[in-house]
Amino acid sequence: MGKWLLPEDLADILPAEARRIEELRRSLLDLYRTYGYELVMPPLVEYLDSLLSGTGSDLNLRTFKLVDQMSGRTLGVRADMTPQVTRIDAHLLNRSGVTRLCYCGSVLHTRAAGFTATREPLQIGAELYGHAGLEADVEMLRLALASVQRAGIHHARLDLGHAGLARAILAHDPAAQSQIDLVCDLLAAKDEAGLEAVLPAFGDDTARALRELLRLYGGIEVLAEARKVLPGLPGVTAALDTLEALARSLPVGAVSVDLGDARDYSYHTGAVFAVYVDGWPDIVVRGGRYDNVGREFGRARPATGFSLDLRVLAGLLPPATSVPAIRAPWGDQSDLMHAVAELRAAGHIVVQSLPGSEADQQEYAFDRELIHGERGWQVVVRR
Repeated sequence: MGKWLLPEDLADILPAEARRIEELRRSLLDLYRTYGYELVMPPLVEYLDSLLSGTGSDLNLRTFKLVDQMSGRTLGVRADMTPQVTRIDAHLLNRSGVTRLCYCGSVLHTRAAGFTATREPLQIGAELYGHAGLEADVEMLRLALASVQRAGIHHARLDLGHAGLARAILAHDPAAQSQIDLVCDLLAAKDEAGLEAVLPAFGDDTARALRELLRLYGGIEVLAEARKVLPGLPGVTAALDTLEALARSLPVGAVSVDLGDARDYSYHTGAVFAVYVDGWPDIVVRGGRYDNVGREFGRARPATGFSLDLRVLAGLLPPATSVPAIRAPWGDQSDLMHAVAELRAAGHIVVQSLPGSEADQQEYAFDRELIHGERGWQVVVRR
């Protein structure tokens, strides 16, 4: 095995892609700042019990573990930054009002999440703490869509769901309590055969409602149908009211509904959403409400947010073109150095040719050249 080989589902990021990703990172963080989100930078590794607080078993399986040589405690390499940001809000900032935080950094997964996924996503996201009202969910949805639009993608589709629907239905059936995780997995996978295999153990009303959940997806008209066929439980009614209000706050043509979406059942507590883009088979942006996760850190706070993988988003864009640049000769003359410094200070890319070498700079298109003429050093257009 060559020393240049990398582990499976890990890859280097080469210049053009790295530039595109970095441009997106800066642009999105600037976007979040205009909404009032403050940037935080949690560590790559921390104690495992803190890293997995309130997140469920799925994140545990995706997290690399190691032993801290200083304390002897088990550490985890973060597989998701949201729990870390929640810890910062609950424990370090400890503010009483609304807190808006954003972040960006690499996370590491023990296994890739899908055939097209990397084990090292570059995660960027935003979280809003301290407001339980619908307004926070609306802001998250709008900011998630604005993130995709800022990247230059204008035909995204938003898919809405609600974690409280399945929870409300299952909570009223004692026979279903021990099968909650299994049922939610089957609903999320749209596994009709698997669901039918477990329904005989439940009450008739529960079985009927779960069958309906499995097929309740499509346009926003699904919400009206759901009111007719689902039981009129308080939790069901409240969830449908929330989804209708969210749908009204967004462009109708860009919204669909999946009432059987029970992903991350043990983590999310309210409205959830996913953003899809033509040309990519998986979710591009995922988010939703996850109230009370901060309880593990001493403060149960309302919370909602979203995240995305910058590498995926960058890959959906047209190939990056070469960047215009100025070629300059090498030298230590004061007037040459001054001219180069002025151009760089003005934001131009100036590459000085090293003596005896002609570098193959595929990242740059040298459309101009710095030459010495009668008026000193001047930039001329190359023909």
